[in-house]
Amino acid sequence: MKFVFDLDGTICFKGKPITEKILGVLDLLERNGHSVIFASARPIRDIFPILDNRFHAHTMIGGNGSLISQKGQLILSTPFSDHQINAIKQLMLEYETTYLIDGEWDYSYTGAPDHPILNNVDRAKLAKIIPVEAHSSIVKVLILSASNMSQFAEKVSALNVVVHNHKNEDILDISPADVHKWGGLMKLNVEKGSYIAFGNDANDLSMFMNAKHSVMIGHHEELAKYATEAIPLDDNVEDRIVDKLHQLVSQYKG
Repeated sequence: MKFVFDLDGTICFKGKPITEKILGVLDLLERNGHSVIFASARPIRDIFPILDNRFHAHTMIGGNGSLISQKGQLILSTPFSDHQINAIKQLMLEYETTYLIDGEWDYSYTGAPDHPILNNVDRAKLAKIIPVEAHSSIVKVLILSASNMSQFAEKVSALNVVVHNHKNEDILDISPADVHKWGGLMKLNVEKGSYIAFGNDANDLSMFMNAKHSVMIGHHEELAKYATEAIPLDDNVEDRIVDKLHQLVSQYKG
């Protein structure tokens, strides 16, 4: 069985690396014949620092499905079209946005120097901050602020792009058309109903909808509709995740 894990708020918390308590049970999954895939909103660049080196060659879906890495190398990138990115840039000017924009590796940033999002960006100093115009392709746009965020969201949604509104963080997450975590899994030839998914937020909806079994961490109103079960987000969340994975190892054979 394949186990697919979102990262932030699911198996790592407050921007800190995944603990050995969780990594140890991921090792257990693989010793029992299961495979582990990581699927995150983070670009691949920002997944590496929160994973122990022994997991860096694992299959990773980054940028909500726009990037795929295997054996430590980027093997697939799905960028915005020129028309889409030009239209997004025009809206960004119109609505005076601040943003984090990701290419395949480097990024552009105009937010506040103390914005919490920076806690998760290029912590290993693997990339460069470059002007938007210097990107050969762009795979993800995070809008951190706007003169009118709701109007901006309405207009950008009309561009045939994927938009997730992370209300808890007041951030708008924009990906190219048809880019989502389930799309990334399909590109890896993962079949519907052939995997177990762990997630916590709106960008996990697509992989929950197509999973055999899904475990929601904390509570998200839309995600809950597709969750097989939920684990409370409390001080014991890591212990509960470990216990659940032990149970699933016994329930599903590798």
